[in-house]
Amino acid sequence: MEVGEGVTDLRVGDPVMGLVHNAFGPVVRTGRSLVTRVPHWWTFEQAASVPRAFLTAWYALNDLAGLSAGESVLIDGAAGDVGMAATQIAQHLGAEVHGTAEEGQWDVLRAAGLPDSRIASSRTPGFEERFLGSTDGRGVDVVFGGGTTDALMRLLPRGGRMVEMGKADLRPASDFSGQYPDVTHRVCDVEDAGTERIAAMWEELVTMFESGVLNPLPIRSWDIREAPEAARFLGHAEHAGKVVLTVPRVLDASGTVLVTGGTGGLGAVVARHLVTTLGVRDLVLVGRRGADAPGAAELAGELTGLGAQVRVVACDAADRSQLEDLLESIPVLTGVVHAAGVLDDGLFTSLTPDRLEKVLRPKVDAAWNLHELTRGRDLTMFVLFSSAAGVLGTPGQANYAAANTFLDALAEHRRSLGLPASSLAYGLWADGMGAATDAGRMAREGFGALTAAEGLALFDLATSMAAPATVPVKLDVARLGAIAENASLPPLLRALVRPQRARRSASAENAGQAEELRRRLAGLSQADARQALLDVVRRQAAAVLGHAGPDTIEPERAFTDLGFDSLTAVELRNQLGEATGLRLPATLIFDYPTPDAMAEFLQAEVVPAAAAEVSGVDSEITHLEAALTALDPATTDGAHVETRLRRLVALWRDKTRSGSDDGTDIEAATLDDMFSLLDNEL
Repeated sequence: MEVGEGVTDLRVGDPVMGLVHNAFGPVVRTGRSLVTRVPHWWTFEQAASVPRAFLTAWYALNDLAGLSAGESVLIDGAAGDVGMAATQIAQHLGAEVHGTAEEGQWDVLRAAGLPDSRIASSRTPGFEERFLGSTDGRGVDVVFGGGTTDALMRLLPRGGRMVEMGKADLRPASDFSGQYPDVTHRVCDVEDAGTERIAAMWEELVTMFESGVLNPLPIRSWDIREAPEAARFLGHAEHAGKVVLTVPRVLDASGTVLVTGGTGGLGAVVARHLVTTLGVRDLVLVGRRGADAPGAAELAGELTGLGAQVRVVACDAADRSQLEDLLESIPVLTGVVHAAGVLDDGLFTSLTPDRLEKVLRPKVDAAWNLHELTRGRDLTMFVLFSSAAGVLGTPGQANYAAANTFLDALAEHRRSLGLPASSLAYGLWADGMGAATDAGRMAREGFGALTAAEGLALFDLATSMAAPATVPVKLDVARLGAIAENASLPPLLRALVRPQRARRSASAENAGQAEELRRRLAGLSQADARQALLDVVRRQAAAVLGHAGPDTIEPERAFTDLGFDSLTAVELRNQLGEATGLRLPATLIFDYPTPDAMAEFLQAEVVPAAAAEVSGVDSEITHLEAALTALDPATTDGAHVETRLRRLVALWRDKTRSGSDDGTDIEAATLDDMFSLLDNEL
């Protein structure tokens, strides 16, 4: 944004990277020596992953350890960001590299060129024995890691250099020199190098990057609005490389936007929107027929009249060489919209390789080519026109659903790499736009048609969101409710409607599940029953909060700390009531504030009742068995006894199959539920 009078080699607008204090903000100030220019083919996200990791690794191995060709080095935590940078640097210096990492990350070390004999677990002290064995007792010359341990020091039996990143071992230096007199121990903090040395190291590192000796780390990125998710992921310490937060960027209208399928129905609508609403002044509209496509000339003339420069190009984006030639002709590409698509509907069993290729090629192959060939461009928009067919499932469109599911996954993949991406799984568009073969059928199934204005408004909304994949669909919720009375809805839509019949069926099923739980608990010890109920509580709590599984629910942590509010508290009460067959108070999580406390309460309520019921029934059945055994068939009306027994069996079957009530929970019922109940009773 601004440079001092003494800075002559950087200009306002140059992208830079470096060590900056208090850098988490929109504007920062730093000295020239602490930053360097970003190589022009890097993204900002790649640049963000470099400074701390590579400066630390270079300073540690080159300056502090003096690592040279022919020596050996152990990098403790070689799958971390500094560890991966150190591995590249050590290999460049000609050293033999040994590394530790969690076993699940050993493939990262193998990919870096380390053989299995030089890889060990960082979680156990067994690495000492492993490396001493593989080196015939010689050990290594240099150890670089996140802490000093005696096991690491003993891997320097011939003397050597130990460089500790940070200061994890608080023993005084005299302890090390006394116990390991031939080992030089240094603590690495790159800022101790001083500004002049940091500036020189930047020059050295950038030269290595530009020559291809070093490469940026693999990254996993999140939109800054998803920072809590990124922090949770980072806390698991299972990633390799660097975690990066990205900042939302608006479309750079001064550059060129490429639109595939640009002369088709949706492509033309989007092209007009880019010009009239988003201010784009340079468009490249791509299609296999180019200017020969119906309406192409008229569309180009219209957009030109609106002040845009338009090129209509014949190019098969699924053909990598054709697309590469086209992209090379666009000097400043800032946006891509992939709106191309082809239908070839039919039952799944009728699909052939040719029919799959016909649909997948223009969607999948073209999207992947666009992804790979634009990775080095500074794009601010990469939009994929997907379809709700891939999210919800549509009969007769298995090939189309697969193609669009790929687009959704590609958007997720690009976002994880720090690249822009938005996949819009659109529903039906009106006026023949988009890919819909039976608008009448879709309407009957509860899906309305988006007008152009609605679709474009959702385009703007979806591309401004942190989520890489969205589902812009117009739903007729009342129609969905009517359908759900007689047919099952796609799983993602079931929470939108609550048909009475579906509630009754679910109630009967829940009653059976609760009865099964009671029977299972009755056969367990008190400790096992407590654990089983804790599992139920954690599973239901995870489901209410939308977590992937119960492992995220800590037994001793308060529900309020886990993210529950008054609405989710009632939902958990309802779910546990259905699972256990108990009528529970709405204040349940406040009365029993942790999963452990709630499991203890449920055990007191469920297990004795279940045991008493089973015990009582068993006693009566035992009496009945004794009475039947004592009967004399010669003097007893056997047909009458058999009829009575059959009636008892039928009564029990009816009770266990359908329950004894209509399944309506008055406490949890909405006004619609109450009116529906009254209608049924009347």
